[in-house]
Amino acid sequence: MNFEPGCRRNMRQTSTERCSQMVRKFRFGVVAPLRSEAQVWRERVRQIAGLGYSTLLVADFPLTQPAPAPMLATAATLTDLCVGTWVYASPLRPPWMTAWEAHSLSLLTDGRFEMGIGTGRGGIEDELRDKGLPIVAPGERLAHIRETVDRLRELDGPDRRTPVAMAVYGPKARALAAEIADTVTFPLGDKPRNQVERLTREFRTDNGPELALAVPVIGDTVAPHMAHPATDPAALRAADALTVLPDDPAAAIDEIQRRREEAGFSYIVVGADFAERFAPVVAALAGT
Repeated sequence: MNFEPGCRRNMRQTSTERCSQMVRKFRFGVVAPLRSEAQVWRERVRQIAGLGYSTLLVADFPLTQPAPAPMLATAATLTDLCVGTWVYASPLRPPWMTAWEAHSLSLLTDGRFEMGIGTGRGGIEDELRDKGLPIVAPGERLAHIRETVDRLRELDGPDRRTPVAMAVYGPKARALAAEIADTVTFPLGDKPRNQVERLTREFRTDNGPELALAVPVIGDTVAPHMAHPATDPAALRAADALTVLPDDPAAAIDEIQRRREEAGFSYIVVGADFAERFAPVVAALAGT
């Protein structure tokens, strides 16, 4: 039995409907940073919408591109794509501010917004210092995420539920995600397949969160805003890491199906530079 996961274009579902069966249907998201003129980015967003992807995502990289909220609101106006943050860094904003922004996006997009949130990428302490923000301890960051989701649920009220995606790694973060998140993703790096399978096993329950796999490398190309530019594709392949996929669409299809069967990943996220050449994979698997 299959079911429709997450936000799939104008289709809104309850958490129970999203998580009612063990085998989840595939959906595909694209991380689309703005690295050129705005008009070029807008055209790329329209192109992505025509290729069968479910969700357009924007990273939370302050001052390297426009803020996530106006970018996502623009994308939602241009297309019928779902939109989401990949992901908000919780230390950069007070919980009430993140919740207010997320609820506003959910309201203005007619339920097509997914709030991705995490405790911040490596080096977040230096970024906080540079911006004159307080250094938040890891435990406090998780508390901020819980408070953000609690406030978001209050703002949503009984008639709306903004989906929440959490980027997690440690056991405390995983436990919180199992409790409050609709979707969970892991910063896997070069972690080999067998370790990833052990990591995801605890989430593979009938009512557990949807599992998302971010794939920053396809072939020998590394997606901007998804992995460090110095990432070595050959090393990832040698480690049997799940953060790389083959260029060949047929091989990629087989590998993605294997990853759902063995590790439970049904939501696959790639970079915008891959969107067109990865489209045959999306056409073959989306919704199956």
